[in-house]
Amino acid sequence: MRRSSVYFAAALGALLLLASAAALFMTSHKPAPVVVTAGGETPEASVQQSLALIKAGDFADFWKHSLPPADFATLRADWVRPRPDAQPISAEDRADFIKNVQQLTAPDAEIKLYALARPKLSQLEAQYHDQLPVMIGIGQAIVATGVAQSKELTSLQKQQATEVINVLAPWAQQVPWFDQGKAKQAIAVVVSTARQLDLKTPEALRAMDFDTAMQKYSIGFLGIKQLLSIYGLSIDDTLDSVRVTTLENRNGHARVRIDYTLLGKPLSTESSLIEQEGRWYSEDMLQNVRDAHDRLVAPPAPASTAAAPAAPATPASAPTPMQTSAKPPASNAANSKH
Repeated sequence: MRRSSVYFAAALGALLLLASAAALFMTSHKPAPVVVTAGGETPEASVQQSLALIKAGDFADFWKHSLPPADFATLRADWVRPRPDAQPISAEDRADFIKNVQQLTAPDAEIKLYALARPKLSQLEAQYHDQLPVMIGIGQAIVATGVAQSKELTSLQKQQATEVINVLAPWAQQVPWFDQGKAKQAIAVVVSTARQLDLKTPEALRAMDFDTAMQKYSIGFLGIKQLLSIYGLSIDDTLDSVRVTTLENRNGHARVRIDYTLLGKPLSTESSLIEQEGRWYSEDMLQNVRDAHDRLVAPPAPASTAAAPAAPATPASAPTPMQTSAKPPASNAANSKH
């Protein structure tokens, strides 16, 4: 997520000199392209390669690495399929989208947006400086309760999510959110990211094919990394701290522990991997992609109308088990473009 903020004016000259030297070196010493293969030779190698691709914001190669070739081809094909749960874009939503994009990408957007932000930041600081830590604490409790009550997470996943929340909340309580200097840097990042995304209409957002979407995701992800870095949270440092240890490996199934450091606090999580044709893949990710594909191609459940009288089901008219269990596609890899 590219850390580019300069905190000390005295170091600016040195940084520019180093950047110039690095640019000269890169133009004369171009590295060989990294060959991305599906899966990893070992469970550890699979996880480490996935993390390296995430750090680089290379989402196209991330999916190519994370899925067997046939599933990757299915994901790419599914990307442009019509979504049965997609809502039409209203005229109001379209107008708002275009207006916001134009504000963010105007030639003088940084100046205008910062001019608007300065008095707002002063007003918000005066109103909420003392209350913000309490409000964040309340938000922490609400999120933690939601995690604890989730029916989708296992007990271990709930514990791991809670640990992350307990690290992020104290950080958020201490961040100088109303600092005008940091706000100016953040606005510059947002404007630069919006210009690079180059999205003119919501229809263009929905019409993206897989390759285009991955390019846009990379731009957005790197922008988010910059923003978080401005406020003291380095995603790159967290990814660099990861250590992968195999806990179990037998009969084509493996379980690994992923130790990492978030904001100076040691944390860990676990991941299950499955071996297919000699390569290792995340079991959950592979299953999620396959489930999303099945839901996408499943026949829609027959629509019912309140005015129609209920009729007893017959073998000819009764929905199949696939129809009765069909759900709108989940918000995951196969349908996240919308």
